[in-house]
Amino acid sequence: MFIGICGGSGAGKTAFIENLRKRFSEEELGLISEDNYYKPSQFQLVDEQGVINFDIPEAIDHESFIKDLYKLQAGEPVIHKEYTFNNDLQLSKTILINPAQVYIIEGLFILHHEDTRSLLDLSVLIHAKDNLKIIRRINRDKTERNYPLEDVLYRYEHHVAPAYDKYIDPYIDELDLIINNNKSFDRGVDVLTAFIREHLKK
Repeated sequence: MFIGICGGSGAGKTAFIENLRKRFSEEELGLISEDNYYKPSQFQLVDEQGVINFDIPEAIDHESFIKDLYKLQAGEPVIHKEYTFNNDLQLSKTILINPAQVYIIEGLFILHHEDTRSLLDLSVLIHAKDNLKIIRRINRDKTERNYPLEDVLYRYEHHVAPAYDKYIDPYIDELDLIINNNKSFDRGVDVLTAFIREHLKK
């Protein structure tokens, strides 16, 4: 079973998924993220200010991503490199995704691409207020991706917010579950946990 989890940057997808995965073994629940399929920086498109735009479908090596999804669907393991977003302070790890009964497919464009969307047995949106998403984005990009504050704010206004409007919002009415993460996502994790456990029993 494939569960798609998407959401605007800073909505709390990573924390939500980490919490969810702690409740299952690796044989029960696996994860594959679009974030690790970004093309190398030299192949990325830049905007009119010369800033790389990571928030467009062309930024992702979608062909490799969908091929790996089909491998997982066939019960085969997947090996690929972690993408570090040009952060020279962070070492890239090799990620091994072993066969599991349920997989989380996480990413900004999983609803936008029809071939990815058609694989999903359940689609989930992690949602948060815009002001909270901006604060979380600032904290993450400064610490994890080594971006200066002015760069973070520029990307949010010109890349991140428009990407949500274009690649997630049009599919809101088709989603199976929306989990609000303004204060806490605990109940949402409980609901999804129960859903997965029921599937595992079958």
